[in-house]
Amino acid sequence: MKRVRCPKCDHYNTFDETLYKEGQSLVFECENCRKQFKIRIGTSKLAATQKEANRKNLVNDIGFGSILVVENVFGYRQSFALQEGENVIGRYNPGDRITIPIDTNDRSMDRRHCVITVRKEADGQISYTLRDFPSLTGTFLFNRILGDRERVLIQDGAIITLGATTLILQAPEQ
Repeated sequence: MKRVRCPKCDHYNTFDETLYKEGQSLVFECENCRKQFKIRIGTSKLAATQKEANRKNLVNDIGFGSILVVENVFGYRQSFALQEGENVIGRYNPGDRITIPIDTNDRSMDRRHCVITVRKEADGQISYTLRDFPSLTGTFLFNRILGDRERVLIQDGAIITLGATTLILQAPEQ
């Protein structure tokens, strides 16, 4: 299943891409705002350029680890490289400037939901600290909700839940 974002309201519409051939044009009507828009099946030059840029950023920044995002509703996966310092994580919203904007339909995730702070220690080890931003639905670490102003050290494989979306911390190979 593929998702297509409406250019007017940013609502996602899903369709089965296996039913169509590469190069075929499709017309959609947004389920949310009823705007009609057209797409072409296949890879666009812009999408290929963005994927290459994201891959290069991931390779360049992999030294601090990454976050694997799994949206539970449809099982969509995304991966984001972590940077040294504060990584603000939240739902993608046009115009917001956050470090990790997760592209999701999950309205139970806030636009600024939680923060993962990455620090390189004097001995060369990388430490990760998780805290809630604060958010309306809370941030869960292994099914335990974080308290207000609580900061928790996390390690490779930590499972973080934001609304109906799951994040998995992937530390770099040492």
